[in-house]
Amino acid sequence: MEYGFVDCHCHISAREFEEVDTEHNNTTTQHDLEDVIQRTTEAGVETLVAVTEEVGEFARVLQLQERYPHLVAPCLGIHPLQGGGGPGQRSVKPQDLDAALPQFHQHRERLVAIGEIGLDFTPWCAPTQQDRDDQMNVFIKQLNVAKELDLPVNVHSRSAAKVTIETMREQGISRALLHNFAGKPSVALEGVKAGFFFSFPPAVCRNQQRDKLIQQIPLEHICLETDSPALGLDKQVRNEPSNIALSCRYIANVKGLSPQTVQLVAAQNAYRLFPKANRH
Repeated sequence: MEYGFVDCHCHISAREFEEVDTEHNNTTTQHDLEDVIQRTTEAGVETLVAVTEEVGEFARVLQLQERYPHLVAPCLGIHPLQGGGGPGQRSVKPQDLDAALPQFHQHRERLVAIGEIGLDFTPWCAPTQQDRDDQMNVFIKQLNVAKELDLPVNVHSRSAAKVTIETMREQGISRALLHNFAGKPSVALEGVKAGFFFSFPPAVCRNQQRDKLIQQIPLEHICLETDSPALGLDKQVRNEPSNIALSCRYIANVKGLSPQTVQLVAAQNAYRLFPKANRH
């Protein structure tokens, strides 16, 4: 069977992709979702696993699924950091989850996963133990939702690789994607043992830092992602799903395989992990 690319983790509902009426607002046409989607499908991407970070994005990602039903596979989740990437960014609080919980259940039929959820213990993002405790509380509550709804999880783990994997194992999670994973190979292999998958965005091409990690994770546990609009080849340039081929080629190169093999196996892995995203 022929498979296209599956972008296992992207933010297609992000503000960077919102359309703007250029004539009235005198803004540049950076907000050009139609063009982005066209480039995405031309690049051979057949599924976008679209994650959210905050409850305010839920409606947008569901609208995009209605508009592009054969492409957008929605996930809903509350990220460990809230307030976007700006100066107002803060660690998540348990009450940030209140408005989200009923929506997980309401839209359960449409969701392919719960995400983006996880832990971010970067010192400037979670400076206190209370921040870490709050993140853990929100993470575990969402893991429980995933179990209740029989859905996989799409997971962020920054400066918290080991504890993220341990927590999921303790909570009995068997289906998880650890996106943009940057932990030690030994920690990753604990995740492999638990049956988890790992994905890498185009940003891995910037240097060789993750080569050893990519070499050690078996291809049967690797997926492809872009994390658009972030984590592209160039920090200053908006990333988009059409760049997924860059990740694919890089992983193929590191593993000494053909890009076609990586594309096929990664897509099969993605549909094993997110069966509701599979339109085949």
